[in-house]
Amino acid sequence: MTTSRIPGFYKMSIDERRELIAQLHSFSEEDVKELASRETLAVETADKMIENVIGTYPLPLGLGLNFLINDKEYAIPMAVEEPSIVASASYIAKIVRDAGGFQTEATDRVMIGQIQVVGCSDFHAAKEALMREKEFIIKEANKAYPSIVARGGGANDIDIRILNEDAESTYNKMLVLHIYINTCDAMGANIINTMVESVAPEIERIAEGKVYLRILSNLTDRCLARAKCVIPTHLLGSEGFTGEEVRDGVIHAYEFAAADPYRAVTHNKGIMNGIDPVVIATGNDWRAVEAAAHAYAARSGQYSSMTKWYADEAGNLVGELELPMSIGIVGGSIRVHPMAKLAHKILGIESAGQLAQIIVAVGLAQNLGALKALVTDGIQKGHMALHSRSVAIAAGATGELVDIIANELVKLKDIRVGKAEQLLGEYKNEH
Repeated sequence: MTTSRIPGFYKMSIDERRELIAQLHSFSEEDVKELASRETLAVETADKMIENVIGTYPLPLGLGLNFLINDKEYAIPMAVEEPSIVASASYIAKIVRDAGGFQTEATDRVMIGQIQVVGCSDFHAAKEALMREKEFIIKEANKAYPSIVARGGGANDIDIRILNEDAESTYNKMLVLHIYINTCDAMGANIINTMVESVAPEIERIAEGKVYLRILSNLTDRCLARAKCVIPTHLLGSEGFTGEEVRDGVIHAYEFAAADPYRAVTHNKGIMNGIDPVVIATGNDWRAVEAAAHAYAARSGQYSSMTKWYADEAGNLVGELELPMSIGIVGGSIRVHPMAKLAHKILGIESAGQLAQIIVAVGLAQNLGALKALVTDGIQKGHMALHSRSVAIAAGATGELVDIIANELVKLKDIRVGKAEQLLGEYKNEH
């Protein structure tokens, strides 16, 4: 049985971790070779993915452990360079696991294609004309991508807005038509762009205007994923702090982010610390996910917290996160990048909606990890202890010297490259 609860995983050697994961997820010999390869993305493959390739840029790939989401176990691949992120997510996932796990859900996977129309002699008449031709527009859009229709997706609705209606300049006035498209399990960018480009001439004809932009919107507010956790206070206590104190501190920290954009940016960056590594590991477009998440956080007119934390009637700490999540499990680099394919195999996901729910659960865990640290010992204590290894490497330490120098830096509470270089020199002189 696959499990995400693997005590002592961090103490194992890399080879031992790989062997265990290969057994748990029934890796083939080829999968094992890919996981252990020094060149996880062949430069020949990279050369076909983007332009002007001169090499590849690997990131550490770790596993977020202990996740129980909708009563199902997940070990979650996370590609990230920053220390403490994987450890923090796994630590909070263990707490939430003991509280019953994360509960998640996702809406239908409806994406948006936008068509901009300018130069209409009467924008209201153009809008009415387009609405009368709604079924025709949907039909024409679907003709451009019959394969997605065959899979149960495709265009299914439209909406029309008039922007800058009161502007004096004709350059400011425009009509924007939204085509709503179910992209099934694909990220959908190519599907959407193909559809809106194909139907643009018909939009021009009906609206009696000129189309300029016809492209997807990354603000996918009809494709949402939600995560929730409910944690009794007895699971929140830490050295020197009661569970009630931690709960209240987390809520106060959330209220700060909800009211102040300066705090909200850092608060939300911490959420994306958890989300982006999963999006990257699974071969998805993390820039699109980032852009949508931050735009959604400003939907009220003020940039605010992505998460919500509060106490329920029983005194439990309750956390909620809802975000647009335009990710996929087919197409793009997902089928090209060997490590993305392995990440999907480890997750064992069957739909893009399932992956979206996993991602927001990790984001919620990462947020609580940061807030819990902030309201207790401070963010630096745990982070700098893990960061010490990077500092030791930057100072020139290799092999077993990395941990020796890192441990000494932590003892001295002086985690700097200069100090690490001094310690490394002293160690070499003594040995």
